[in-house]
Amino acid sequence: MMKSDISNYRKSYLKGFLSENEIFDNPLKLFNKWFDEISDTTLEIEINAMTLSTIDNDGFPRNRVVLLKYFSEEGFIFFTNYNSNKAKSILSNNKVSLSFFWEQMERQIIIKGRAFKTSDDVSENYFNSRPLGSKIGALVSAKQSSVIPSRSFLENKFEKIKKQFENSQISRPLNWGGFIVKPIEYEFWQGRENRLHDRIRYIKKGGKWITERLSP
Repeated sequence: MMKSDISNYRKSYLKGFLSENEIFDNPLKLFNKWFDEISDTTLEIEINAMTLSTIDNDGFPRNRVVLLKYFSEEGFIFFTNYNSNKAKSILSNNKVSLSFFWEQMERQIIIKGRAFKTSDDVSENYFNSRPLGSKIGALVSAKQSSVIPSRSFLENKFEKIKKQFENSQISRPLNWGGFIVKPIEYEFWQGRENRLHDRIRYIKKGGKWITERLSP
């Protein structure tokens, strides 16, 4: 039986702190502040990468990394194939969770909320801004998450569609678009020494955000 002991994999968190004096009445302001601070680093990372958690029809949770494309008071927007497993899960149960982990600053943000399809205009505008290769990719993976025979199957299909649209525009497929996650709860986590991490939670009650500190 294969066994790996990684119990000694540990590090100290010393890069920051989160006090009540540093937070805002609105959690989006703190999210924006942290996002700007990680954006200012010179590290080549996808800072807009976030883990999306959904509940499958079999009752099991499923996580995957998607890319955040817009955020505002209304919510957090990402785009996907509406035939994908993630989209099917959301359309069946729209209670989801998003999480960002920025190891370079020893920070994590968890957002709980409900996901809804964006308007056609939002989906159209973003799709039209995508590089040509990404547009073709959306057509190639029209049946996302389905079983395919090989890698070459995808590549051949890509070249075929590329040639087909050589002299014409690619319109957004109707099975491709955005979801907006409307938050009801945020948790901001800042790693601290001796595992005494700072955890500040925002919960929406009666249209207002209530803050509370959680035990690490």
